[in-house]
Formats: sequence, structure tokens, C-alpha cells
Amino acid sequence: MSKAQESTVKFSTFGGVFTPSILTILGVIMFMRAGFVLGQAGILHALVMLCIAKGITLLTSFSISAIATNTEVKGGGAYFLISRTLGPEFGGTIGLILFFAQALAVPFYILGFTEALITTLSPYIPSIGNYFNYVTFGTTALLFIVVFKSAEWAIKAQYAIMGILVLSIVTFLGGAILSFDKSLFQANWNAAYTTPTYNFWIIFAIYFPAVTGIMAGVNMSGNLKNPTRSIPLGTFAAVIVGFIIYGAQIILCGGAINRTALSADPYGSLLSIAVFRLWIFVSLGVFAATLSSALGSFLGAPRILQSLSQDNLLKPTKPFAKLSSNGEPRRALWLTLCITIVTLYYARGSAGGSALNLVATIVTMLFLWAYGITNVAAFVESFSRNPSFRPRFKLFHWVLALLGAIGCIGAAFLIDTLSAMGALLLISVVFIYVRKFVLQTSFGDARRGFYYSRVRRNLFNLENAPMHAKNWRPTIIVFSGNPESRLTLARYANWLGSGRGIVILVGLLIGKINVMIEQRKHMYNSLRDFIKKNKVQAFPQVLITPDLDLGLNQVLQCTAVGPLRPNCVVFGWSSASERAPAFVQLMKTAAILEMNQIVIYDNGLPTLGRKQKPCLDVWWRGNENGSLMAILAYLISLNTEWSNVKIRFLRVVRQDESREAAFEELKTLVESSRMHAQIVIIDSDKPFVEIFHAYSNEATAVFLGFQIPQLEEAKEFHTFFSSLLKNMPTTILVNSTGEADLLA
Repeated sequence: MSKAQESTVKFSTFGGVFTPSILTILGVIMFMRAGFVLGQAGILHALVMLCIAKGITLLTSFSISAIATNTEVKGGGAYFLISRTLGPEFGGTIGLILFFAQALAVPFYILGFTEALITTLSPYIPSIGNYFNYVTFGTTALLFIVVFKSAEWAIKAQYAIMGILVLSIVTFLGGAILSFDKSLFQANWNAAYTTPTYNFWIIFAIYFPAVTGIMAGVNMSGNLKNPTRSIPLGTFAAVIVGFIIYGAQIILCGGAINRTALSADPYGSLLSIAVFRLWIFVSLGVFAATLSSALGSFLGAPRILQSLSQDNLLKPTKPFAKLSSNGEPRRALWLTLCITIVTLYYARGSAGGSALNLVATIVTMLFLWAYGITNVAAFVESFSRNPSFRPRFKLFHWVLALLGAIGCIGAAFLIDTLSAMGALLLISVVFIYVRKFVLQTSFGDARRGFYYSRVRRNLFNLENAPMHAKNWRPTIIVFSGNPESRLTLARYANWLGSGRGIVILVGLLIGKINVMIEQRKHMYNSLRDFIKKNKVQAFPQVLITPDLDLGLNQVLQCTAVGPLRPNCVVFGWSSASERAPAFVQLMKTAAILEMNQIVIYDNGLPTLGRKQKPCLDVWWRGNENGSLMAILAYLISLNTEWSNVKIRFLRVVRQDESREAAFEELKTLVESSRMHAQIVIIDSDKPFVEIFHAYSNEATAVFLGFQIPQLEEAKEFHTFFSSLLKNMPTTILVNSTGEADLLA
């Protein structure tokens, strides 16, 4: 770890996520646009708009929480999360989009602050409008100094701003309560769009920026003490609090201010109802809201660019990867300042609000697409049933992510089709640039040709994609023999695959190929019928070989289609002790070929149903085999039949070992692996055979690791396990290559 990283200040949920998020949510829209929305749409439609907008951000929050609790979260916020799920192409694209969205949000909020300041002071200083440019650039300089000093300064400043904002909200909501009139509430209930230009979706477009603050906290991921806890908790808290406050504003102001005042002067109407005529607090509130939102964007944008640059995806961004001595992305901050100054320069003198509206449209579109891609990332991870997707946040389902993606993209097109198309075009151009690849496909005339084309292209892409333990999936060879008589092997292999991997059922015929070709066809068809009949997700394969052991070795070496090479082999336990040396030699061959070995001691299939609560015992004797056993147990638990399974990690400690240390070690492992499992520490000096029989005789199935013996020890190996596993539940013996990592 670098000195810069060590010195980076770490923040809590409240300071690092909730505060920047809620301050961005309660921004310029609440004071400068919400009244106009209420006057045009009426109370009913305004509440519907709020529910739709908050629904989109709530669904996106579910996706953010799932992704953030499934990986080690570092700096870069949403960019980091998406790049680690959808890959570098989407990661680089969303990184640039989010950076520009956050960078453009800075001048957007500064323009909002300047508009509010000039509106407030113009009755007292008529010439204040002439100083529009001085105010914008002076505000920019002040905010830049605060952020440049450090994120700690910015967070502390936001606490003071939050206090002012709370006082302001209490002031105008308190005034609305005191001025509430039931007849006025009824008059403002229905929509009354003043011109044909305005309709539900146009007004919704004006209102939507009110909810685009959820990324402000996520973008502080590199500065959080516990990001996997803080991001979900802080984000949901900000969304819920924002919903309550905006809902209260619609209902209370709808019964306290007449429609004409709301539409014509939304900011002034809030000043007019301030409790005890303390309008100054409302003014301070809008200043605080706009400045805090600008501050949050000033904090977030450089961190996104720095994280993107650190990944070295785009050469032009490489200089921005460097951090300052206190862990701040200073170079990226300077670029954000330049974008802000250029935008404000082109908006100079625009006190009428046209520049604010234009920047708002761009920012809204970029954020909608950013949220949409975030939901797509969560949907892909969950729907593809990636074994490594085990988020600690359990209130997530891929349907929520799909609805969030549809909501974001749909809202973008309903707000402004041309702007949405422009944003989509921009994203596509960036994606192509990042990927530096021109996609070329040729489609056959039939579905099979289409599938073949896609599979062929994906196989080549898979061949060139780097392998990582996080992406490990089981590709299993099963020596099934006659599958009807070895249903347990096929069924457990199918459960181990659990729709995440590939299972190949292999049958061997002893003889010559020219003599037995018809028998091969018959056996192949029998395997296919067995697979369909028993609803096993597997592929059949039949090999004719002059010698059984030779055929077994050939299958292990030659079963592959490009990068889809088997990494697991499943054997059934043989009761014939004379086959032990050949069996051990076969295992040694599989080990040389870097295959995980799974030997199933078949004592029958379990009876599974809703009333039964199955139990999987994993006997832990170290990471060497334990990591793979735990992953396989987890994969089995994903099957519908095993949905209510209880997984137990059992470990034996002897007198010279610490029970507490063993428990803490397993507890840390289980928590880090994001699995639900019971830990059982057995303090005993009895022989393992007695302990094993005492604790696992009632289990549904058992996982037990083993080491491949020497050839001369083959019969002893066979005798030991035959005795150990006799009259016990079906046991899955596992020998791992170490490729599968439980903590990935």
C-alpha cells in the first residue's frame, strides 16, 4: 500500500455516504423547481412523479448494494463496481460518462446557486445581475479551495451545510403547516398544465434531477471505513429521507400556496410562507443546498477519473492516476475545475436560467444512462447465476435490476427522445473507442447457424479473456457408465453444476471402432434419453477404446472445445479393491492435467422435499481442499431441491490446538466468503473415524477432502475409505488443484 493510500482519511456511513447523498438530493430542484412542478402537475401528478423518480433510484440502490457487497470496494465508486462486473469495456465507458456527468454537475449547481442569490438580492441590490459572472467564478474558486485542501475539509463543511439545510426545510414546511388550507389543497389536487408545451413527462424531466444524488455517496467508496456496509445503508437512508421530505413538500405546500404563485415564482412562494417570516433561513437553505451539491460533485468526479486512470484502460487518462501525498486525486480535480470554468464561461451572463436548463438536461441524461448501466451490471451478474455473485446484501433479485434498467432507459426516452438518442450514441462511441474493436458477425440462415456464430465468437473471446478465481465455474466430466444404475453420480454432478457450469456424461465401450460403431450410436442416444428423462443439464459423450484404463486417460486429455476444458472429474467409488492401483493411477493423471477430483461414495440419493431440511457437512481440514468443498456445497444449495439446506463446517481440534482460534478462523472465512453456514468445532482426541461417524451419520450428504496416495498405498487407501464411509450418507470426496478460491 502506498503512503498516499495509507494517509487517506476514512469516513463513516453518515459522513461518507448519507451526508453527500442527501445534500445532493435536497438540492436546487427543491427550492427552484419543485414549486413550478407542483403548480403545473398538481398534487396528485406531482406525487406520482415523485414515486416514479424515487422508484427508479430505489431499484438502482438495490443494484448498487448488491454489487458493492459482492466485491472488495475500492476508490472509483460506481465505475469501480461496474468495471468489476461487466468488464473493462463497460467499465471504461461508464467511468467516462459518470466523470463527465459529475463534472458537469458542478457548474449546474453553481449556476443554480447564482440564480438563487441574484433572485434573493435583486430587490435590495437592483444591479446585482450585472455581477453574475463574478459570482459564478468566485463560488467556483471558493469550492475548489475547500476540496483541494482535502476531502476531510469538504465533509466537515457539508456537516455545517446540512445543519443550515435542515433549518431551512423546517422553516418552510413549518410555515406550510401553519398556512395549510383544505380548500386550497383540493383546488391544487389535479393537474393544470398552462400551455400545450407542458405535459406529464416534460414536467417529470424538470423534476427528475431532484433524485439523482445517490451516486454522491457511492463515489466516496475509496474514503469509507467499511464500504460494503456503508454504501447500502447510507444510500437507502438518503433515498428514504429524500422521499419523505419531497413528499411532505408536495402535500403541505400544495395546501398552503395557490397554483399561480407556485408556477410563476416557486422560490418566492417558499419565502412567502416561511414560519414567523424567517425567509432568510429559506434563502440560506437554497444556498446551502446548491453549494453542498456542487461540493459533492467536486468530490466525486475526480475520484471516478482517478480510479479509471489507475486501471490503465485509456492511455489519455493515465496522468490522472497519481494521488497527492495525502491521498487526494489532485490532477483529476484540476481537470474538473477546467471543465467547470469552460462551462461557466459559455454560460456567462445567462441569468435568465437558459444555461441552467441546458446543463440540467445533459446531466439528467448522463445520470439516467449511468443508473441504467448500473442496473444492467447487477442484472447480468444475478441472471447469469455466476457462482462468485454472492452479495452480502440479501434483499436483491435480478427482477429488481431489470425493472430499474427499464425504468431508467424508458424515462430517458420519455423525457427527450433526441437527447436520449444522443446520450446513447455518445455511450456507444466511447464503448467502441475503449474496446478498440470493430464487431463483425455473420449470421446463418437458420437458428442453428445463428447460435453457432455466437458460440464461435464467444469461444474465441473466452480464449483470450484472462482467467481469474472470481470467474471460476465447474466444467465436469462424469464417468457415468450405465447412468440408469449410477443415477446418484449424474444427479450430484447436475447439482454441482447447478446451472452455472457444464456437465459431460461419459460412457466407454471396450472394443474396436469398426465393430462397435452401432453400439456407440445406441449408447449415445441412451445417454441423451437419460438426460432428458431425468432433466439433467448435461452433454453426452461416448468413446470406443481397446482398453478401459487407456480410454479413461484419453477422455481426460481430449475432452475440450477451445477454452472449455474440464476442470473437474467425477468418479464413482469402486467396491473392487483389485481396481485400486488403476484408480489411483487415473487420479494421478487427472492431477497432472490440473483437474479437481470428486469421488462420490454412493449410499443412495436423498429424499428431498419442502418439509425436509437437508444438511450438508463440510469437514474442514485446511484451505487446500476446503475452499473447493465449500464452493461445491454452496453450488448444491442453489438448486431448488436444496433451497432450505443447512451447511455445516466441521473442524476437529486436538488438545494442543486452540478451540477459540479455530472458531474465529472459520468464522472469518465464512463471513468473507459471503456464505450462510454453521460452524461446529469438535474438541476431541478420539480417532477421526469415531468423530466422523458420530457427527455426520444423520447428514444428507458429506464433503470430505483427501490426498492422492502413492501407488503402493492404493489398497490401504481403498480399505480405509471403504470402512470409513460404509453405512454413512453419500459422501463426496474432494481433491482440489487450488484453482477455485472461496474468497474470490
